[in-house]
Amino acid sequence: MRLSFPKGFFWGAASASYQVEGNIENTDWAYEARTSKRVPVADSGPDHFNRFEEDFDIAKQLGHNAHRFSIEWARIEPAEGEFSAEGIRHYKRVIRALKSRGLTPFVTLWHFTLPKWLYVQGGAESPEFPVYFARYAAYVAEHLGEDVEHWVTMNEPVVFASNGWYRGNWPPFKVYRFFKMFRVLRTLAEAHKLAYTRIKEKDLTAEVGVVKDNIYFHANWNPFNKIAAKVMRQFWNFYFLDKVATHLDTIGLNYYFHKKFGDKQTYKKNDMGWDIFPEGLYQTLMELKRYGKPVFVAEAGIADHLDLYRGEYIHDLVYWTHRAIDDGLPVKGFMYWSLTDNFEWALGYEKCFGLIGIDYKTKERHIRESAYVYKTICLDNAVMVDIEK
Repeated sequence: MRLSFPKGFFWGAASASYQVEGNIENTDWAYEARTSKRVPVADSGPDHFNRFEEDFDIAKQLGHNAHRFSIEWARIEPAEGEFSAEGIRHYKRVIRALKSRGLTPFVTLWHFTLPKWLYVQGGAESPEFPVYFARYAAYVAEHLGEDVEHWVTMNEPVVFASNGWYRGNWPPFKVYRFFKMFRVLRTLAEAHKLAYTRIKEKDLTAEVGVVKDNIYFHANWNPFNKIAAKVMRQFWNFYFLDKVATHLDTIGLNYYFHKKFGDKQTYKKNDMGWDIFPEGLYQTLMELKRYGKPVFVAEAGIADHLDLYRGEYIHDLVYWTHRAIDDGLPVKGFMYWSLTDNFEWALGYEKCFGLIGIDYKTKERHIRESAYVYKTICLDNAVMVDIEK
């Protein structure tokens, strides 16, 4: 059976500046990598900063019509209050390279990394953070807005806060600081709302949203497990979105995990050790119906260096996306994570999420077979399923 998607549906992949551009030295992550050595050094990585046109040529070849990427705050504002014209020129070239190839840009303003000058002032703990972030967002919107319709203020705020102030494996490496974690989330919510307002002042027609990482929490028959799942949904999935719901035109959803309380079932695992559970995407999408906003899948992907599961996983993710549309959710696009292999934060370069593999010594690109499974879906604007399904 052929399941068609709405006309104008966005198909593409996603990336993030620090993870693919290479040689970004004036950020919190680069600073900690070189000093405390608590995270890996990113170095040149895929060198997307210099090879973005090559990567976009491949994306076009693979049938994509959209691409989500992030702007590196430290490239735009390398020192407090000092903005870089060259940084703006670079990202203008990136955006126009996408558009010249028929790829609609989805621009994320902040994807985890902070300029070093802000980090040493306390980063997201600084009471001035919302003002700094909104100033940066307004500057970028003013200088790039003529070529951008789709803006994301920030990526995965709860992941940022929990890894930095609960697990302690990301900068600033604080462990079990629950109250500070919630304070950071409140600060990020205020930063989003202020940035939303400033972008709208530049362009009232701009589509401004946030990308939220949601987990499918579910449970077995046990009532205590059902309560646990409900509590976790409220905290992880809804707490931040509830705070910014009045300042959203759209919601981007990132899906990677499910957690079933009381579950004894075993699942296939990807290279991260995460369960392969594509139907959780449908559940997390449908949970967003409560906000009454258009939605796009901003990230969903799999670490699979042998490319054993990726093609089937992409197919199934797309199928469950279609199910959500059938059930009344206005889903506007699907972005696979990621276009190329990349720097997977505290894990460095060892995990391979990309449709495009990277030889980090030669920078040679090679297209994985699973990318052609996705290409068929993109070009057909449809997914084929067995009638029994």
